[in-house]
Amino acid sequence: MEAVTVKSQTGATAQIYTHGAHLTSWISSSGEELIFVSKKAIFKPPKAIRGGIPVCFPQFGKLGPLGQHGFARNSTFTVSSQTDCSVTLKFRPTPEQLEEAKFAHRFELAVSVTLGTNDRGEDTLTQTLEATNMSDAAFDITAALHTYFTVSSIDQVQITGVDNKFLDNTQDMKESTSEPGPVTFSGEVDRIYVKTPDNLQIVDKGKRRTITLHKEGLPDAVVWNPWAEKAKAMADFDDEEYKGMVCLEPALAASGPISLQPQQQWHAQQVLSVSNT
Repeated sequence: MEAVTVKSQTGATAQIYTHGAHLTSWISSSGEELIFVSKKAIFKPPKAIRGGIPVCFPQFGKLGPLGQHGFARNSTFTVSSQTDCSVTLKFRPTPEQLEEAKFAHRFELAVSVTLGTNDRGEDTLTQTLEATNMSDAAFDITAALHTYFTVSSIDQVQITGVDNKFLDNTQDMKESTSEPGPVTFSGEVDRIYVKTPDNLQIVDKGKRRTITLHKEGLPDAVVWNPWAEKAKAMADFDDEEYKGMVCLEPALAASGPISLQPQQQWHAQQVLSVSNT
Protein backbone atom coordinates (compact mmCIF):
# COMPACT_ATOMS: atom_id res chain seq x y z
CA MET A 1 0.00 0.00 0.00
CA GLU A 2 1.29 3.42 -0.98
CA ALA A 3 1.72 6.09 1.69
CA VAL A 4 3.04 9.65 1.74
CA THR A 5 4.70 11.49 4.62
CA VAL A 6 4.56 15.22 5.30
CA LYS A 7 6.69 17.16 7.77
CA SER A 8 6.27 20.54 9.44
CA GLN A 9 9.02 23.10 9.87
CA THR A 10 9.17 22.17 13.56
CA GLY A 11 9.69 18.47 12.81
CA ALA A 12 6.19 17.05 13.31
CA THR A 13 5.23 14.36 10.78
CA ALA A 14 2.09 12.71 9.43
CA GLN A 15 1.62 9.61 7.30
CA ILE A 16 -1.32 9.25 4.91
CA TYR A 17 -2.14 6.19 2.82
CA THR A 18 -3.67 6.50 -0.64
CA HIS A 19 -6.02 3.71 0.46
CA GLY A 20 -8.94 5.72 1.81
CA ALA A 21 -6.82 8.91 2.12
CA HIS A 22 -6.33 7.37 5.55
CA LEU A 23 -4.05 9.17 8.01
CA THR A 24 -2.31 6.63 10.25
CA SER A 25 0.24 8.71 12.15
CA TRP A 26 0.74 12.20 13.54
CA ILE A 27 3.94 12.54 15.53
CA SER A 28 4.43 15.85 17.33
CA SER A 29 7.60 17.90 17.14
CA SER A 30 8.49 16.47 20.56
CA GLY A 31 8.32 12.92 19.15
CA GLU A 32 4.97 11.81 20.61
CA GLU A 33 2.56 9.71 18.53
CA LEU A 34 -0.90 11.23 18.87
CA ILE A 35 -2.92 8.90 16.63
CA PHE A 36 -3.91 5.35 17.57
CA VAL A 37 -3.69 2.46 15.10
CA SER A 38 -4.38 -1.08 16.28
CA LYS A 39 -1.45 -3.47 16.19
CA LYS A 40 -3.91 -5.90 14.58
CA ALA A 41 -4.98 -3.46 11.85
CA ILE A 42 -5.21 -5.07 8.41
CA PHE A 43 -3.34 -3.14 5.72
CA LYS A 44 -4.93 -4.92 2.78
CA PRO A 45 -7.50 -3.24 0.49
CA PRO A 46 -10.42 -3.06 0.42
CA LYS A 47 -10.41 -3.54 4.21
CA ALA A 48 -10.54 -0.25 6.11
CA ILE A 49 -7.61 0.33 8.47
CA ARG A 50 -8.50 -0.01 12.16
CA GLY A 51 -7.42 3.26 13.72
CA GLY A 52 -5.98 6.47 12.34
CA ILE A 53 -8.52 8.79 10.73
CA PRO A 54 -10.95 6.91 8.47
CA VAL A 55 -12.84 9.23 6.12
CA CYS A 56 -16.55 8.39 6.35
CA PHE A 57 -18.22 9.51 3.10
CA PRO A 58 -20.79 9.80 1.55
CA GLN A 59 -22.42 8.23 4.59
CA PHE A 60 -21.65 8.09 8.28
CA GLY A 61 -22.40 4.87 10.12
CA LYS A 62 -25.68 3.33 9.09
CA LEU A 63 -27.44 6.66 8.55
CA GLY A 64 -28.50 5.80 5.00
CA PRO A 65 -28.78 2.98 2.45
CA LEU A 66 -25.05 2.35 1.91
CA GLY A 67 -22.71 0.07 3.80
CA GLN A 68 -21.24 1.14 7.14
CA HIS A 69 -19.49 4.54 6.84
CA GLY A 70 -19.87 4.70 3.04
CA PHE A 71 -17.14 3.58 0.65
CA ALA A 72 -14.51 6.35 0.45
CA ARG A 73 -12.51 4.75 3.27
CA ASN A 74 -12.28 1.50 1.26
CA SER A 75 -11.24 3.16 -2.02
CA THR A 76 -7.95 4.24 -3.59
CA PHE A 77 -7.23 7.96 -3.80
CA THR A 78 -4.70 9.69 -6.06
CA VAL A 79 -2.16 12.24 -4.81
CA SER A 80 -3.01 15.46 -6.67
CA SER A 81 -0.57 17.84 -4.98
CA GLN A 82 2.12 17.68 -2.31
CA THR A 83 4.54 20.00 -0.52
CA ASP A 84 6.87 19.34 2.40
CA CYS A 85 4.10 20.02 4.94
CA SER A 86 0.86 19.25 3.06
CA VAL A 87 -0.77 16.79 0.70
CA THR A 88 -4.08 16.61 -1.18
CA LEU A 89 -5.56 13.30 -2.33
CA LYS A 90 -8.59 12.91 -4.60
CA PHE A 91 -11.13 10.18 -5.30
CA ARG A 92 -13.49 10.12 -8.26
CA PRO A 93 -15.32 6.78 -8.28
CA THR A 94 -15.60 4.85 -11.53
CA PRO A 95 -18.98 3.66 -12.83
CA GLU A 96 -18.03 0.16 -11.65
CA GLN A 97 -17.27 1.42 -8.13
CA LEU A 98 -20.55 3.31 -8.00
CA GLU A 99 -22.44 0.22 -9.14
CA GLU A 100 -20.70 -1.96 -6.56
CA ALA A 101 -21.48 0.54 -3.80
CA LYS A 102 -25.08 0.89 -5.04
CA PHE A 103 -24.64 4.65 -5.26
CA ALA A 104 -26.03 6.36 -8.36
CA HIS A 105 -24.29 9.75 -8.23
CA ARG A 106 -20.90 10.84 -9.55
CA PHE A 107 -18.75 12.95 -7.24
CA GLU A 108 -15.19 13.95 -6.44
CA LEU A 109 -13.83 13.96 -2.91
CA ALA A 110 -10.61 15.78 -2.04
CA VAL A 111 -8.89 15.19 1.30
CA SER A 112 -6.09 17.54 2.37
CA VAL A 113 -3.72 17.28 5.34
CA THR A 114 -1.49 20.18 6.40
CA LEU A 115 0.93 20.36 9.33
CA GLY A 116 1.86 23.62 11.01
CA THR A 117 1.80 25.57 14.26
CA ASN A 118 -0.68 27.99 15.79
CA ASP A 119 -0.04 31.39 17.37
CA ARG A 120 0.82 29.66 20.67
CA GLY A 121 3.53 27.62 18.99
CA GLU A 122 1.57 24.37 19.32
CA ASP A 123 1.72 21.66 16.65
CA THR A 124 -1.37 21.62 14.44
CA LEU A 125 -2.86 19.21 11.95
CA THR A 126 -5.52 20.54 9.57
CA GLN A 127 -7.61 18.00 7.66
CA THR A 128 -10.01 19.26 5.03
CA LEU A 129 -12.78 17.56 3.06
CA GLU A 130 -14.13 19.01 -0.18
CA ALA A 131 -16.84 17.13 -2.04
CA THR A 132 -18.23 18.11 -5.44
CA ASN A 133 -21.45 16.73 -6.91
CA MET A 134 -20.55 15.88 -10.52
CA SER A 135 -23.88 14.30 -11.41
CA ASP A 136 -27.08 15.80 -12.79
CA ALA A 137 -29.16 15.21 -9.67
CA ALA A 138 -28.91 16.15 -6.02
CA PHE A 139 -27.93 13.56 -3.44
CA ASP A 140 -27.81 13.42 0.35
CA ILE A 141 -24.61 13.10 2.36
CA THR A 142 -23.53 12.47 5.91
CA ALA A 143 -19.84 12.32 6.83
CA ALA A 144 -17.24 12.14 9.60
CA LEU A 145 -13.55 12.19 10.32
CA HIS A 146 -13.43 9.08 12.52
CA THR A 147 -10.37 10.14 14.52
CA TYR A 148 -8.67 7.66 16.88
CA PHE A 149 -6.40 9.25 19.49
CA THR A 150 -3.79 7.63 21.72
CA VAL A 151 -4.32 8.12 25.46
CA SER A 152 -2.37 7.16 28.57
CA SER A 153 -5.27 5.16 30.01
CA ILE A 154 -8.96 5.56 29.24
CA ASP A 155 -9.78 6.08 32.92
CA GLN A 156 -7.50 9.15 32.90
CA VAL A 157 -9.34 10.85 30.02
CA GLN A 158 -12.05 13.50 29.89
CA ILE A 159 -13.85 14.96 26.87
CA THR A 160 -14.85 18.58 27.37
CA GLY A 161 -17.00 20.88 25.26
CA VAL A 162 -19.99 18.61 24.65
CA ASP A 163 -23.17 19.06 26.67
CA ASN A 164 -24.97 16.27 28.51
CA LYS A 165 -27.52 15.38 25.80
CA PHE A 166 -26.71 12.76 23.18
CA LEU A 167 -27.99 9.89 21.04
CA ASP A 168 -26.84 6.59 22.55
CA ASN A 169 -25.83 4.02 19.93
CA THR A 170 -25.60 1.35 22.64
CA GLN A 171 -29.36 1.90 23.19
CA ASP A 172 -30.63 2.01 19.58
CA MET A 173 -29.98 5.75 19.27
CA LYS A 174 -32.11 6.56 22.29
CA GLU A 175 -31.97 10.22 23.27
CA SER A 176 -30.15 10.26 26.60
CA THR A 177 -28.57 12.58 29.13
CA SER A 178 -25.55 12.26 31.38
CA GLU A 179 -24.40 14.14 34.43
CA PRO A 180 -23.30 17.70 33.60
CA GLY A 181 -19.58 18.12 33.07
CA PRO A 182 -16.86 16.34 31.09
CA VAL A 183 -17.39 12.91 29.56
CA THR A 184 -15.51 10.19 31.47
CA PHE A 185 -15.22 6.46 30.75
CA SER A 186 -16.08 3.43 32.88
CA GLY A 187 -17.67 1.24 30.19
CA GLU A 188 -18.62 1.23 26.51
CA VAL A 189 -19.39 4.68 25.11
CA ASP A 190 -20.88 5.18 21.62
CA ARG A 191 -22.60 8.54 21.46
CA ILE A 192 -23.56 11.21 18.95
CA TYR A 193 -23.63 14.66 20.48
CA VAL A 194 -25.81 16.84 18.26
CA LYS A 195 -24.80 20.36 17.21
CA THR A 196 -21.90 20.72 19.61
CA PRO A 197 -19.64 23.75 20.01
CA ASP A 198 -16.89 23.94 17.40
CA ASN A 199 -14.09 23.58 19.97
CA LEU A 200 -13.76 20.30 21.88
CA GLN A 201 -10.94 18.92 23.99
CA ILE A 202 -9.45 15.61 25.08
CA VAL A 203 -7.85 16.15 28.47
CA ASP A 204 -5.43 13.34 29.30
CA LYS A 205 -4.36 13.59 32.94
CA GLY A 206 -1.95 10.67 32.60
CA LYS A 207 -0.01 12.30 29.76
CA ARG A 208 -0.58 15.84 31.08
CA ARG A 209 -1.71 16.64 27.57
CA THR A 210 -4.68 18.37 25.97
CA ILE A 211 -5.70 17.90 22.36
CA THR A 212 -8.04 20.58 21.05
CA LEU A 213 -10.30 19.81 18.10
CA HIS A 214 -11.75 22.74 16.15
CA LYS A 215 -14.33 21.76 13.54
CA GLU A 216 -16.11 23.47 10.66
CA GLY A 217 -18.95 22.08 8.55
CA LEU A 218 -19.28 19.07 10.86
CA PRO A 219 -21.85 20.12 13.47
CA ASP A 220 -21.97 16.92 15.53
CA ALA A 221 -19.40 15.03 17.59
CA VAL A 222 -19.11 11.28 18.07
CA VAL A 223 -17.43 9.89 21.18
CA TRP A 224 -16.51 6.19 21.09
CA ASN A 225 -14.66 3.61 23.13
CA PRO A 226 -15.61 -0.05 22.56
CA TRP A 227 -14.61 -1.29 26.04
CA ALA A 228 -13.71 -4.89 26.81
CA GLU A 229 -16.54 -6.95 25.31
CA LYS A 230 -16.67 -5.15 21.95
CA ALA A 231 -12.86 -5.11 21.76
CA LYS A 232 -12.77 -8.91 22.02
CA ALA A 233 -15.33 -9.17 19.20
CA MET A 234 -13.19 -7.24 16.67
CA ALA A 235 -10.68 -9.35 14.76
CA ASP A 236 -8.55 -6.32 13.87
CA PHE A 237 -8.39 -4.90 17.40
CA ASP A 238 -6.44 -6.32 20.34
CA ASP A 239 -8.44 -7.27 23.43
CA GLU A 240 -6.71 -4.74 25.69
CA GLU A 241 -6.28 -1.85 23.25
CA TYR A 242 -9.48 -0.11 24.31
CA LYS A 243 -7.56 1.08 27.36
CA GLY A 244 -5.18 3.18 25.27
CA MET A 245 -7.46 4.93 22.77
CA VAL A 246 -10.49 7.12 22.36
CA CYS A 247 -12.37 8.36 19.32
CA LEU A 248 -13.53 11.96 19.10
CA GLU A 249 -15.04 12.42 15.66
CA PRO A 250 -16.35 15.63 14.09
CA ALA A 251 -19.38 14.56 12.08
CA LEU A 252 -22.33 15.49 9.95
CA ALA A 253 -24.48 12.76 11.42
CA ALA A 254 -27.67 13.31 13.41
CA SER A 255 -27.81 16.91 12.15
CA GLY A 256 -27.79 15.63 8.57
CA PRO A 257 -28.19 14.67 5.93
CA ILE A 258 -27.62 17.65 3.72
CA SER A 259 -28.53 17.73 0.04
CA LEU A 260 -25.67 18.38 -2.37
CA GLN A 261 -26.98 19.96 -5.57
CA PRO A 262 -25.48 19.33 -9.03
CA GLN A 263 -22.02 20.96 -9.26
CA GLN A 264 -22.29 22.17 -5.66
CA GLN A 265 -19.28 21.85 -3.38
CA TRP A 266 -19.34 20.95 0.30
CA HIS A 267 -16.46 21.86 2.58
CA ALA A 268 -15.57 20.69 6.08
CA GLN A 269 -12.46 20.47 8.21
CA GLN A 270 -10.94 19.74 11.57
CA VAL A 271 -7.93 21.47 13.08
CA LEU A 272 -6.15 19.51 15.81
CA SER A 273 -3.67 21.12 18.19
CA VAL A 274 -1.73 19.67 21.09
CA SER A 275 -0.50 21.26 24.31
CA ASN A 276 1.27 19.83 27.34
CA THR A 277 0.75 21.02 30.90
